[in-house]
Amino acid sequence: MNAPEIKGPQIWVDADACPAVIKEILFRAADRAKIHVTLIANRPLSRPPSRYIRALTVNGGLDEADNEIVLRLQAGDLVVTQDIPLAARVIDKGGVAIHPRGERYTPENMAERLSMRNFMEELRGAGVQTGGPSAFHPRDRQAFANQLDRWLAQHANAAPTR
Repeated sequence: MNAPEIKGPQIWVDADACPAVIKEILFRAADRAKIHVTLIANRPLSRPPSRYIRALTVNGGLDEADNEIVLRLQAGDLVVTQDIPLAARVIDKGGVAIHPRGERYTPENMAERLSMRNFMEELRGAGVQTGGPSAFHPRDRQAFANQLDRWLAQHANAAPTR
């Protein structure tokens, strides 16, 4: 992608599994706060016309979107993801990672999250039915919006430019 380089903090979205309601919150925030939001996925995504919203399609291989996000991420950028290993990589690179349900990943909670993820993966690998995530509720949307607002407030004076 040969887009102009963007200065200042940005928001990167691991968009393949991001709920539509969260993308809508991000789209409104992009224009309101004049902050660049980039959706990265392994399939084309629709987005509203805005100078602050971009979509990038990567190859469909394992972790291709994750790798692209980490490659482009700058310290202080925000990444929205449900992917715990990606969140760990973001934190290691100095970024901020939040789950679409509003949980902020931190160095303090990352070891526990990775351990639980690996345990659940082992159970599934052994054939145990672990069920999926609970339904997305309005309280999840509100928790996400609150985390996003906190991050935006911290970066209000560092709006990106082209």
